[in-house]
Amino acid sequence: MQLSVRDMVLVSMFAALTAVGAFIKIPIPYVPFTLQFLFVLFAGLLLGRRLAFMSQVVYLVLGLAGLPIFTQGGGPAYVLQPTFGYLVGFALGAYVIGAVAEKLRERGVPGYFLASLAGLVVVYTLGVLHLYIILNYVVHKTFTLAQAVWFGAIICSPGDLFLSVVASLTGSKVYKTLQLLNPVHREVV
Repeated sequence: MQLSVRDMVLVSMFAALTAVGAFIKIPIPYVPFTLQFLFVLFAGLLLGRRLAFMSQVVYLVLGLAGLPIFTQGGGPAYVLQPTFGYLVGFALGAYVIGAVAEKLRERGVPGYFLASLAGLVVVYTLGVLHLYIILNYVVHKTFTLAQAVWFGAIICSPGDLFLSVVASLTGSKVYKTLQLLNPVHREVV
């Protein structure tokens, strides 16, 4: 797979934005609300599935290599953090968002919102499952699946739905502007 310089810059930029989003957070029990998902949304909506996925994999690799770019640090032991499933979900969610966005006949707000919801389902599914497994089998805290869904998805959903609306509204305009600015790169990436 060959990447252009433009593609490498975009992948790196969205990896960096996701890292910045980790530090803009509202602490709530078990799973803090951050702006990481906003940048995952933008990556998927603007870059397409391949580059969006790569941006989140770069973010994951850098964090697991030891850079303190996750909400509570970094390093390989971070896989045992209850929230690590969300980080894996970001990569797969970005891919799903990008895949859905690429299939849209018209890149507008309704389609972008649908793509955002699809990605959110992926992020929540992986995040909640990992939260449940780690709290029960690593931390040895009795935590039901219903509690994991409550703390890992339901409490967070109003904020993430708001971010989905914001990304859908702005993403459709930004995408059109990017296409006008770069007529050579009109094919779906």
